[in-house]
Amino acid sequence: MPLQTGAVAEIITVEDTPQLLEADTSERGQVIVREQIINLPLNGRASADLTLLSTGVNASPLNVSGQSGARDALSNVNGLRSSLNNFILDGVDNNSYGTSNQGFSNQVIQPSPDAVEEFKVQTNNFSAEFGRAGGAVINASIRSGTNDFRGSVWNYTRNTAFNATGFFKPARNEKPTLIQNQFGGTFGGSIIKNRAFFFVDYEGFRRIAKQLRFSTVPTLEQRQGVFRDANGQPIAIRNPLTRVIYADGIIPQSAITPFARKVFADLPQPTAAGLANNFTSLPRSQFYNDKGDIKLDFNLGGKATAFVHGSRRKLNNFEAPAIPGASGGDSNASVYVINDQLAGGVTYTLTASSLLEFRLGISRTEAGKVPSNLGAGSIRDTYGITGLPEDATTSGGLSSQSIGGYTTLGRQSSNPQFQNPFVINPRINYTFVAGRHSFKTGYEYQRVNTEIEDFHPKYGQDNYGGQFSSAPANPGTIPPLGTVYNVADFLFGARSDYSLTNTFVANYHQRLHFAYVQDDFQVSPSLTLNLGVRYEFSTPQYERDNLLSNFDPATNSIIQARDGSLADRALVNPDKNNFAPRLGFAWKAAPRTVIRGGYGISYVHFNRLGGENILALNPPQIFSLTVTQQPTTTVGGVTTTLPLCTGNNTSNCFRPTQLGYP
Repeated sequence: MPLQTGAVAEIITVEDTPQLLEADTSERGQVIVREQIINLPLNGRASADLTLLSTGVNASPLNVSGQSGARDALSNVNGLRSSLNNFILDGVDNNSYGTSNQGFSNQVIQPSPDAVEEFKVQTNNFSAEFGRAGGAVINASIRSGTNDFRGSVWNYTRNTAFNATGFFKPARNEKPTLIQNQFGGTFGGSIIKNRAFFFVDYEGFRRIAKQLRFSTVPTLEQRQGVFRDANGQPIAIRNPLTRVIYADGIIPQSAITPFARKVFADLPQPTAAGLANNFTSLPRSQFYNDKGDIKLDFNLGGKATAFVHGSRRKLNNFEAPAIPGASGGDSNASVYVINDQLAGGVTYTLTASSLLEFRLGISRTEAGKVPSNLGAGSIRDTYGITGLPEDATTSGGLSSQSIGGYTTLGRQSSNPQFQNPFVINPRINYTFVAGRHSFKTGYEYQRVNTEIEDFHPKYGQDNYGGQFSSAPANPGTIPPLGTVYNVADFLFGARSDYSLTNTFVANYHQRLHFAYVQDDFQVSPSLTLNLGVRYEFSTPQYERDNLLSNFDPATNSIIQARDGSLADRALVNPDKNNFAPRLGFAWKAAPRTVIRGGYGISYVHFNRLGGENILALNPPQIFSLTVTQQPTTTVGGVTTTLPLCTGNNTSNCFRPTQLGYP
């Protein structure tokens, strides 16, 4: 029987197991891969919440889910403020530079979880490549297309109809409304197989909410000038302008200002008895948010790759006030945000051991809020109050009226406002390997321009807390709450103080330069040193037209910015010694033990502290006038009534509400 020669087969099997311990870096952090991003539950679908998976990270107290939803990207890392983290998206700056944080996020672009490829959180001992962070460096990347066409769609729904009534019976026998939908989709694939790819995503958010609100408003009797105690006995009221006492607790209609009559006439009636929390409402608020990304990737031969991505987010919210009508309005009202970002990059392999990267990011934000009745007629025409702005960009409706012990009437005193940052961020990195050394060096530049209109109260604010109407109590009456007299003060127009700030738009500029060198040196298979140094220079914030000023206590004078050096323009001496060393080691002491240590310095050049940390908020750009007043003066035990103010005079006189502002 002849034997056949068999076929020769050779099988080579290469097996490896993933490294359970990271032994080549001293940094602390965590990489969150796509499978985790997709499969982990995220209430609100905020991808930045993935930072909470890392050690040393806690949700900020500001990141609480309210009627408008939780604020985005607010995490406290290593006990530091949530605004001290550094957000990077596809290798470019993604930090929000609006100090009012009207976008309700610390990052410009807030990618949908389905659009994120990888999410890395570095909480300590990070490379010299990264800086500008007191907390964490949070580095994310947008997904790319592949040769296969793939997509997904989703819709997450919450609705009052799906909710049980609950253990406690709802107030007004009505469940608070919550109708919410988050919907969207992704799609990606190839344009040219193996050479060009695309990825697009979109997510929409719609929420209609009616949240139970409690307010304290004057009773119907008080609005008519009738004041009684709990037993129905009259409360004596003193007219602070004439010193006449109304023992019967009834203010004559002739003594009530036309302003007070109109404000109280437009106020809804109380929904419950009593003096506190006597008005409940379910105001309807709506929150609309649309965002999306498009990314193109290119394989430019064997040595170069490139990408470009464009992202946009548009938010339109209406946050209703607790008190409806012309006399209500103390809320954010209409909030708008537009975030745009364009980013691109090229990676070029110079040799088998060297690599060159270039990134460019351009982002802009338009964010602010406006009262719902903006431009709907001046307060002079509607209420007879003079001295307040009448242009359509500021005027409209009732100015803020704060009666001590009661819910504020009128529109929000910090409304309208906006802050619009525009950022250009190029950066370049060069990496090369030489033996056991892996070197990386690079340079980054940031150009940050911000328009700021956030100075208040530009439409005036009146406070009634002096209790000037108090009089000796009638015999047998129950001593009233002091807040009752504040209502009487309002009827007389006897405000205890009033404030006004002029309108002004500051154009803030800041330029930042960063350079670094990093060497990861593998001393032995078990020991790696991470050595680096970073230099950072940031100009102090200066104003485009030198509209900054400061007070010099030595000369008791105002110093104003002028052309010249940075110190002349910013009124702050620039800091030029910001060297940031980074030293670390990782030692594999045993197969199952790695010991790490490190030291580093990091600088923060931008603090989101609101409008109070900018020198534009000083005269002569900004004049914030607050006049505290009393209707009487006492000299030698004798009390006399002050005359009413005339013209622009504010001293030794009293200006009731009906006389407006000087």
